[in-house]
Amino acid sequence: MQHDVETPEDYYKAIEEDWRKEKLLKVREYILMHGPELKEGIQYKMLSFGLESSVVFHLNAQKSYVSLYVGDIKKITGATQSLKDLDYGKGCIRIKKSVDLNESGLEEFVRATIEAWRKGKDVSC
Repeated sequence: MQHDVETPEDYYKAIEEDWRKEKLLKVREYILMHGPELKEGIQYKMLSFGLESSVVFHLNAQKSYVSLYVGDIKKITGATQSLKDLDYGKGCIRIKKSVDLNESGLEEFVRATIEAWRKGKDVSC
């Protein structure tokens, strides 16, 4: 789902008050906790987290899941182990209603991605 908004605050107001918003806010918490220097914005009608032209994550509430977009999951050391119980593709992690984020390994993946980005490693597509 795309949201025609200009600020993160508008985005949060635009999404429905349901499990997707709850999970999206939890993933946002992981990103901001492990990457406090990342600026939150809107890009491609979804949330973005990065600095200037270097975006590390995009986050969006879809119809049936929450999407966390990353460059290429395989570029992150230990990603397949961290994400083993999640539905993911090359650059998108799909967080469904049944996922318990506290036990999913997603926070570890977010932390590892931010650490790799800080070290100057290519985390893009």
